[in-house]
Amino acid sequence: MVTDKGARTTARLVESMLELIQARGYSGTGLNTVVEHARAPKGSLYFHFPEGKEALGEKAVELAADQFRRLATEPAADAASPGDVLRRVVDVLAGILTDNDYRLGCPVSVVTLEMGAHSERLRTACAVAFESWIGVMTDHLVGRGHARKTARATAMTVVSTLEGAMIMSRARRDVEALRNAALVLGALLDQPPAAEETP
Repeated sequence: MVTDKGARTTARLVESMLELIQARGYSGTGLNTVVEHARAPKGSLYFHFPEGKEALGEKAVELAADQFRRLATEPAADAASPGDVLRRVVDVLAGILTDNDYRLGCPVSVVTLEMGAHSERLRTACAVAFESWIGVMTDHLVGRGHARKTARATAMTVVSTLEGAMIMSRARRDVEALRNAALVLGALLDQPPAAEETP
């Protein structure tokens, strides 16, 4: 039976794992460090995550997916256009990079690059995370009158470009790549829907 205290401990462990993955990578994050960072009781990690580091990493990826999905969903309610949504998202991402001196990046891309070829569990979690972000943008574009097939292709391009721009921004220690992504893709997203494709 999971108690409120147990749920809080689980949440702290997952949040700590996520923060440490962002800063140190998955391979560079040891379980003892996670427990210490979370200020969790010793032994609590294997009590809450008996399957070990991969299970904790999976939950951290799921948390990252939820956070980005909220980031992309909340502006959509009052945004003037899909391009406006993208520009707001980029503003937040650029702020995360600069506020943390470019030490933190997207944990999902980090886990994918490090573990995608070694852990099917983590690769799947990352694929699901990316797909959830693509889904948010796809639904937003469809809601603006775009054909679903085209909307999904555009959404996948947006997510892929933002991921690459985040990595390049960390390497260059500036957010020019992110700003350029917002400029170019924002203009694309602001174009009116094309006529529905015929079968």
